Amino acid sequence: MKKAMAEVKAVCIIAVLTLVSLVLIPLQWLSIRLGLRSQEILPRIWHKVAGRLVGIKVRQIGHPSPDRPLLITANHASWVDITVLGSLIPLSFIAKSEVSGWPIFGLLAKLQRTVFVNRTRRTETGQAADEIAERMAAGDAMVLFAEGTSNDGNCVLPFRSALLGAATRALGDEDGSTVWVQPLSIAYQGFYGLPMGRAHRPHVAWYGDMELPGHLWGIFTRGALDVIVTWGEPVLVDKATDRKALTRKLEHEVRALTIASLMQKPVERLEAGAADDTAFFSNDEKPVNAGAGN
Repeated sequence: MKKAMAEVKAVCIIAVLTLVSLVLIPLQWLSIRLGLRSQEILPRIWHKVAGRLVGIKVRQIGHPSPDRPLLITANHASWVDITVLGSLIPLSFIAKSEVSGWPIFGLLAKLQRTVFVNRTRRTETGQAADEIAERMAAGDAMVLFAEGTSNDGNCVLPFRSALLGAATRALGDEDGSTVWVQPLSIAYQGFYGLPMGRAHRPHVAWYGDMELPGHLWGIFTRGALDVIVTWGEPVLVDKATDRKALTRKLEHEVRALTIASLMQKPVERLEAGAADDTAFFSNDEKPVNAGAGN
């Protein structure tokens, strides 16, 4: 009976999201074509509706930086991250080029003005970095999932420095120009108000060779997720900033914030060096079918 009710709920979520999308997609397409401010507002409405339907509760710690240009560097565990962040402030994402060809999700990503990056070709990576820099210079907050892939929700993988070059490119040629880069942690902490636990967190994460339809169905039937989003202190970047050192700093900060959220401890209570200790949040045990609907 409980399973049947969960499946009915999932069907209702899909139906309502479809109706909302049919209304908002043409409006967003028109907003982009005409350069209207609504192009920043409509995606946020969609994500808020999706989050409310699924039952996602977001608790924010800290605040997004009001300064521009701004690049946000975050960890990445699931497609749910998109809806969580997209519901908070107007922003756009940086994604791998394959996403643009995905059914439905590719269209939604394009309508959120996502910048797509072909990571297999360095020349195209440089072009994407230039595009990201232009968008940042125009005042858009851009989100980079700096691990370059998704994790199982229990860890933060090493950050990749290549696209952080967009931050330095956004500086332009003027002396004294600066860019802000803000670390951001996303942590899936609970189901229905109860602690999720290390063993169950990979059911929310979408990583490895998981099939997207099965994972979507699993999230829609389970729902009621508690998410902690922690905004770190923005880092001021100038022409003298070393990109690799910046990458390490951001990685350590995001890892420390994520561990603190998952362990439900303030960041300052962690032992020195704990930001680099990933043993507790290990990828060693990854259930192959995690997230698939049963």
